[in-house]
Amino acid sequence: MRIAVVSPFLDRRHGTELCTVEQIERLARLPGWEIHLYCQRVQDVRGIQLVATPSPASSGAILWHKVTQIRAPHLLNYLWWFIANQFLRWRDSSKLKFRPDVTYSPGINCMDANAILVHIVFHEFYEIVRNDLRLPLQPLLSWPRTVHRKLYYRLIMSLERRIYRNPRIKLAAVSQLVAGQLKKHFSREDVVVIPNAVDTARFCPQARLENRAAARTALGYSSDEFVLLLIGNDWKKKGLATLLAGLALLRDLPCRALLVGSDDVSPYLSIIDAGNLRESVSFREPSSDVLKFYAAADVYVGPSLEDAFNLPILEAMACGLPVIASVRAGASQNIRHRENGFLLQDPRSAQELAGLIRQLYEGGALREEMGNAAARTASACNWQINAEQTRLFLESALN
Repeated sequence: MRIAVVSPFLDRRHGTELCTVEQIERLARLPGWEIHLYCQRVQDVRGIQLVATPSPASSGAILWHKVTQIRAPHLLNYLWWFIANQFLRWRDSSKLKFRPDVTYSPGINCMDANAILVHIVFHEFYEIVRNDLRLPLQPLLSWPRTVHRKLYYRLIMSLERRIYRNPRIKLAAVSQLVAGQLKKHFSREDVVVIPNAVDTARFCPQARLENRAAARTALGYSSDEFVLLLIGNDWKKKGLATLLAGLALLRDLPCRALLVGSDDVSPYLSIIDAGNLRESVSFREPSSDVLKFYAAADVYVGPSLEDAFNLPILEAMACGLPVIASVRAGASQNIRHRENGFLLQDPRSAQELAGLIRQLYEGGALREEMGNAAARTASACNWQINAEQTRLFLESALN
C-alpha cells in the first residue's frame, strides 16, 4: 500500500508534525506499506531517504520527495507550497507513473487528499482572533501585518468549506472537540476520532523525578518556589493573558510562571508590569529537551481559549504532573475533574484559574494523587495505538 503524505514540514518540535512523524515511522514498518513524503523540510525522522524518483521502499524506509520552497511572507509561502506540491505529485504521476493508493494530509495541504487528519478548524479559531483583525483597533504600523493575517485566514476558511464538505474525502479529528467543530461548521457526522498520543517511554514520572533537581537548578528555581508551566507557540490561543492575570491574584504565594514558546511576548508586557510580575515570569525558547521543563514544574497550566488538542497537557500527565486544562482544549477529554486533573470551565476567568492553582499549592497530597492518576491515564495513550487507528483510517480511504 502506497501512502503519499503531504505536509509542508515534519519535525518533533510541533504538535501536528510530531503526530505525523510518529504515525509514519510505524506505518512504514508494516508489511507491504510504502510511505512517500511530499515535504519542503524534514527533520529528525527515522528511516528517511531523499529520492529523486519514486522507488520501492525497503522495510521501515520513508521516501522523501523534496518540494521546493521560497522566501516570502507566510501567505505567499502557503500559496507556493500548495501549488508546488501539487505540481511535483502531478509530475511523478504523469512521467514516472507513480500513483499512491491514498493521499494523506494532516490539515489542508492539497485539493486531492483522500484522507485528512484535522488538527485545527480555522472557522472556530477565527472567532477567537476576529477582534485582533479589526484595523480600527490596531496601530497604523501593524495594518499590513493584520491585513496579511486576515487574507491568510480567509483563504484557509474558503478551502475548509470546499474540502471538508466533500463527502468523498475521509476526515479524522484529533479530538472529540474537533469532531464536534467539523459537524457544526461543515455538517460532517462521519468523522473518525484519532486522539493524539504520547511517548510514554520518554515522558514518565521516573524520568521527571530523576531530572527534577538538575532542571530546577538550570532554570533558576529554588526548592520553595511553586512553578507553573505553560508550553505553546500561540500565546493568545494558549490563554497566556488568563494565566498572567491569575498569577497576579496569587501574589501571596511563591508562584512562578515558566512560559516556553516562540511567540511575540510584547503584547503581554503591559499585563506583566500592571501585575508587578517581572520577577515571577520567565520566558524560554523551545528546546528538543522538553522533558527538563516538565521536570522543573510543579503544575502544568493550560487555560486554552481554543485548542484542537494541546499535546503538552498529555505529556505533562504522562510525567505525573497535576494539570489544569481548559475545557476548550481537546486533551481535556482525558481528564476527570478532581481525579486526574482539574478542568477549567471558563478559560477567560482568572479568578477560577487562581482558585484551582491555590488548591494545588495548598494540597500536597492532592497534587501527588492527581499526578499519579494522570500518569495512569496517559499510559494508555501511546503512539502504537494511534498508528493502528491511523492504519484503519487510511485503509478505509482506499481508492
